[in-house]
Amino acid sequence: MGKLTVDKALIRELAALLDETGLTEIEIADDDVRIRVARGGSVVQAAAPAASAASTAAPAAAAPAGDGVHGHPGLVTSPMVGTVYTSAEPGIPPFVRVGDKVTAGQTLLIIEAMKTMNPVTAPKAGTVTRILISNEQPVEYGEPLLIIE
Repeated sequence: MGKLTVDKALIRELAALLDETGLTEIEIADDDVRIRVARGGSVVQAAAPAASAASTAAPAAAAPAGDGVHGHPGLVTSPMVGTVYTSAEPGIPPFVRVGDKVTAGQTLLIIEAMKTMNPVTAPKAGTVTRILISNEQPVEYGEPLLIIE
């Protein structure tokens, strides 16, 4: 049996389709590979264990629920379940701070998922106006991370 190759782009497309359609889960199969994406942070590929993260209290800079953050056009959300790292390694400055100007494609933070470090990049150029998470905080899929205006 060969090594399983995970198509991360396909998983992201399926997750985006969940948001667009309001569905709670999508499953596709091709030969003996099956991909199931479900709302609530579960992403399961074949027999791989589902990632999970405990909810923690949001940092002081976090937005309270219902303050309009979710509808903000500059909101950057978590593309996966994992742990946020605001810098490349401990003891060095974070990738971005409130007030920093960023360019499209610039690394904003890293999310560790299943021992893989995944950079989260700026979808557009602008200024970081709010950071809604803290370093080493567990996050769920779709959770607000920061706002770029």
